[in-house]
Amino acid sequence: MILGVDTQATTYLPYTVSTQEHSCIQGYVAAPHRGTQLKGHHVVGSAGFLTSPRVCFESRLVTPNGSQHLKSVPLVSDLIHCTNEPNVSIPQLANLLIERSQNTNWVVVFKSLITVHHMMCYGNERFTQYLASSNSTFQLSNFLDKSGVQGYDMSPFIRRYAKYLNEKALSYRTVAFDFCKVKRGKEEGTLRTMNPEKLLKTLPVLQSQLDALLEFDCTANDLTNGVINMTFMLLFRDLIRLFANYNDGVINLLGKCA
Repeated sequence: MILGVDTQATTYLPYTVSTQEHSCIQGYVAAPHRGTQLKGHHVVGSAGFLTSPRVCFESRLVTPNGSQHLKSVPLVSDLIHCTNEPNVSIPQLANLLIERSQNTNWVVVFKSLITVHHMMCYGNERFTQYLASSNSTFQLSNFLDKSGVQGYDMSPFIRRYAKYLNEKALSYRTVAFDFCKVKRGKEEGTLRTMNPEKLLKTLPVLQSQLDALLEFDCTANDLTNGVINMTFMLLFRDLIRLFANYNDGVINLLGKCA
């Protein structure tokens, strides 16, 4: 999976001009584009990418001799940068992304979900705080793209992925911190040093987030799909951090009982 920047196509936001904020963020709202299918696998093609800001996806190109290579496409780094800018409205940005997830096209919905996950992982914590404090969640439990075989195949993954992102936001609302961003380890680990009363309330929340993540349940064959593979990499990043925190919490709890 390549996460690169096409320097010839990337358009950067005028971060310092607050009057242009709306039009910059609104640039995300574009018409859906079809995915490309190569050898039975679904990937999102680079043609017709959102203008400004842009979303990153893997693009596989087939050369004349039949071999495949990866082409870098613009990153979501513009949007991540936005979360650190005082002139950018986090609620508006988050709501526009959530609005895009209500599209009936699986490609557009997956773009929105992956973008939100990137921003929760690498963006300013204000973004996650807003998702946790607002009533804005992904209403995708019944999502089904009936436009074709690709839509039917990808819809279950969208439903599971949206459920995890909702659970990730709910966890933040409950414990007031992101399990994937807190300190871990023996000396300064948040759950390793947490008092027992608070720990007993925190571990079930962490368990619920872990359960939602594991429900994504993709197979090795599914990972040959470029879109699912990108999602898996983000989920795997979260998983190792969640597990480390759970380990810290259990060690702390057992130590208190000893």
